[in-house]
Amino acid sequence: MRLVAERIGHGYGALDVLSDISFSVADGEIVAVVGPSGCGKSTLLRILGGLERPRAGRALIEGTAPPGSLNPITFVFQDFALLPWRTVAGNVALVLEDRPLAAAERREMVAGALARMGLADFADAYPKQLSGGMRQRVGLARALVVRPAVLLMDEPLSALDAQTRELLMDDLTGLLAAERFAGVYVTHNLGEAVRLARRILVMSRRPGRVRSVVEIARPIAGRSAGDAELAAAAQAIWESLREEAVAADRELADG
Repeated sequence: MRLVAERIGHGYGALDVLSDISFSVADGEIVAVVGPSGCGKSTLLRILGGLERPRAGRALIEGTAPPGSLNPITFVFQDFALLPWRTVAGNVALVLEDRPLAAAERREMVAGALARMGLADFADAYPKQLSGGMRQRVGLARALVVRPAVLLMDEPLSALDAQTRELLMDDLTGLLAAERFAGVYVTHNLGEAVRLARRILVMSRRPGRVRSVVEIARPIAGRSAGDAELAAAAQAIWESLREEAVAADRELADG
C-alpha cells in the first residue's frame, strides 16, 4: 500500500495550521516529519490517519492491504494508553477482540507480537510492573499485532528518558528493517529522524509547509548511535531550522 498526501491544508477557525502539503510514502518506506513547535506535525498525522478532515486537499491510500492485515492504518502515540487492569498480553489482545478469530489464532498472534518486541517473558505482567520503555514496547506490540500496512507514529519515544529512548531506538531500527509497511514518524528529535527515516520532511513554522526534503540513502539496518555521517545530517537539518524554531517559540509565547 502507498500513502499519499495531496495539497493538504488545514486550520482551526482563523488559525491556519497547514498549507499545501504534498508527499507520498511507498510500501516499505519510513518518512519522518520534523519542524518547529506548533507547525502542525501531529495535525498532519491525524489527517493522514483519517482522524481529522482537512480544509483543503486530501489523504488517501493507494493499493490493497497485504494478506493478513487486520487494520491497514495503525497509530502509535506518545501516551502508552495501556489498561492497568489488563496484563501485557491482555493489552495487546484488546485490539483483536472484535475480530472473527479463533482463540488459538488470537493467542498465536499475540505471542508473535510480544516476541518481536522482546516481551515474551512479560506476557503475564501488569503495566505498573514495567518501566516506561517496556510499556512503550507493549504499545508497539499492540500496533504490530494487527499487521498494519501503514504505521503512523506520533513522537512515540518523547516521554522516555535518554537511556531508555536509545535502547528503544535500537529496537525500532531492527523492527523497521525487518517489517514491511509504509510509515510516517513525527518527532522533534532530529537524531531519531536520521536513524529511522528514508526521507525527512522539514516543515516551516505555522502554517506548516514542506520547506525541504532530506534523503538518507543508507539502509536502516546499517545506522547506529554515534554515526558521524548521521550526526552531520541532523546538524545540517537543525541549522536550516534554527531561525524558524526561534520564531515559532516566540509566536507560541506571545500566543
